[in-house]
Amino acid sequence: MSTTLPAAGATHYAPNAELTRTAHVSGPEAYAALVAEAEADYEGYWARLAREFVAWKTPLTKTLDTSEAPFFKWFEDGTLNVSYNCLDRQVEAGSGDKTAIIFEADGGEVTTVTYSQLLERVCRASNVLRSLGVSKGDRVVIYMSMSIDGVVAMQACARIGATHSVVFGGFSAQSLRDRIADTGAVLVLTADQQVRGGKSLPLKAIVDEALALGGCDSVRQVVVTRRTGADIAMVPGRDLWMQELAGSQPSACEPEWVPAEHPLFLLYTSGSTGKPKGVQHSSGGYLLHAALTTKWTFDLKPDDVFWCTADIGWVTGHTYIAYGPLAIGATQVVFEGIPIFPDAGRFWQMIERHQVTIFYTAPTAIRSLIKASDGISASHPREFDLSSLRILGSVGEPINPAAWEWYHEQVGGGRCPIVDTWWQTETGGHMITPLPGATALVPGSCTLPFPGIMAAIVDETGEDVPNGQSGILVIKKPWPSMIRNVWHDEERYRSSYYPPELRGYYLAGDGAGRDAQTGYFTIGGRIDDVLNVSGHRMGTMEIESALVSCTDHVAEAAVVGRPDETSGEAVCAFVVLKGPRPEGEEAKRLAAVLRNWVGKEIGPIAKPKDIRFGDNLPKTRSGKIMRRLLRSIARGEEITQDISTLENPAVIEQLTRTN
Repeated sequence: MSTTLPAAGATHYAPNAELTRTAHVSGPEAYAALVAEAEADYEGYWARLAREFVAWKTPLTKTLDTSEAPFFKWFEDGTLNVSYNCLDRQVEAGSGDKTAIIFEADGGEVTTVTYSQLLERVCRASNVLRSLGVSKGDRVVIYMSMSIDGVVAMQACARIGATHSVVFGGFSAQSLRDRIADTGAVLVLTADQQVRGGKSLPLKAIVDEALALGGCDSVRQVVVTRRTGADIAMVPGRDLWMQELAGSQPSACEPEWVPAEHPLFLLYTSGSTGKPKGVQHSSGGYLLHAALTTKWTFDLKPDDVFWCTADIGWVTGHTYIAYGPLAIGATQVVFEGIPIFPDAGRFWQMIERHQVTIFYTAPTAIRSLIKASDGISASHPREFDLSSLRILGSVGEPINPAAWEWYHEQVGGGRCPIVDTWWQTETGGHMITPLPGATALVPGSCTLPFPGIMAAIVDETGEDVPNGQSGILVIKKPWPSMIRNVWHDEERYRSSYYPPELRGYYLAGDGAGRDAQTGYFTIGGRIDDVLNVSGHRMGTMEIESALVSCTDHVAEAAVVGRPDETSGEAVCAFVVLKGPRPEGEEAKRLAAVLRNWVGKEIGPIAKPKDIRFGDNLPKTRSGKIMRRLLRSIARGEEITQDISTLENPAVIEQLTRTN
């Protein structure tokens, strides 16, 4: 493979010479050598890395099994324990006294734990789970806020071979209930409350509401961690306090050694059909890619302080908080709050206070901080000492070039490379990303595939399209951390990710293009009806179903996305009511009612930013909703489509009015 550079005339930033000299992947030649190794002997490449990055109880002898494709198996005869790899391995290597987590609470309180202390806490929690009858293969739902306790809960499940499913603390009781029911969880781990932006928010009360909705008969116990000490209802015989149970448990716990293909976790992600998909990840392959990408993408060294601002309720918090950093013995910051509380200088203050060297956040956060610090000097990054930073990262959605440049100049001082990472819940870790000591950067481009990832752009028949043209993003070969299945739905797995027309390639669901000269990737929008709001994927059907379930008001609804400078994509809902179309103050009142309803049914992140009322939705004479027309209306674009086939063209004017 030849070394590529950005196109002539494009704004680009070459790797810093000193960083390149000391980087794990040092220079474009080193990157090219890894890519060439993978191309020459794909299985040998991944087997070598698996033996280097993972401690195996039973050594692997098989690398990749494709006999039941697309249900691929990696390292299937090897056995391991993920928690052992993250904790015991570091302690045994002499890093027991090294700080594992620096936890900063919403109010600014700081708690630190070493690897030895974290191991002890995980062992006690593991013994609690075992004492309650939780065993290998059982599912445990975790509904907790960002905290050391949340990481402990995940690691404790991994230690005993239980499969965890973390549900984001902002999700509603109905969303939580659906996930508990689908997993068949035997136990729920939660906290009394969570704290965000100075406000205490209920967690245990939402768990109670979720279980009361029915369909969760598999749940035997609810174990509650004290976070705020709030007075909460406890159901006798079902609800127990974690601190009381853990205090009487031994401080050691023998790991459960599991096959590499054992399900480590299920994580639910929205799909276009409305029902969330339980993405199933393995133990061995997932751990390998989590550790490998943490080390190479961030060029993470033993003395770095790493901070990923994601929540453990999302895959970024799994891979780059709960597992990846711990698997390579890093020191990391874990944060409970929000970036603008108590003011928009919070992130920069924390970087200064904790001497963060690697900072990984979402474009949504960057855009909100640009806006919040505009004209407010006290909140601007330049008012803080950010000289400790050496690597910046972006995750969750494509970052627009203007935000990239601000991030690079104002936060990184023009000296810190930005790793703009593209990946998904389903991929387990980074797929396309710069490597800071090897890749020249172009704002707005995620650049080149991670070594060993065979990404490509194809047309609807699976044929490669030339560089310089856009198409469908696919991965041509399986990789160790890939999704293994959709929980209890093999057909949905096949149809969603391996449609027959794409020749056995993994369908990412994103449109993309490659630069004609460099081959650099740029990610476009989704090719299905899935929205990306602040880096969180939500199915349009899921939001439409929530709106229509408001039976007192809504007869029909259609949801599309539109660009938004803060959240990347905003939810825009077109609604037909059972009664007359409202106007003026009544329209505003009903729009507020529906926003709150969606927030209750799904979560605040799903609340439509725009709600537009019409006597009907724009439909063809055959009854099909013209969603492409709705997208144009949502974006405020001039209607250029042929609307002669519309049954009801008068509704277009109605639907242009926002509330």
